[in-house]
Amino acid sequence: MAKKAAAKAGSDTLFVKSKIREYIKSKGCNTSGDLIDGDSLNKVIMDILDRAIARAKANGRKTVQEKDL
Repeated sequence: MAKKAAAKAGSDTLFVKSKIREYIKSKGCNTSGDLIDGDSLNKVIMDILDRAIARAKANGRKTVQEKDL
């Protein structure tokens, strides 16, 4: 079961699509379907989180904090 969850974690969407659309619309723009359904936005978020995790570990912590972003 843990392996299944770990494998799925790599493909899970890390954001709420409707909230992204709302935010972009509030700024007077439209949202392309490939922005929401593609992997690029998810990859950007994962990259930011991976760098924050690495920073926390480099500082001897297991807890990722806001300052790690």
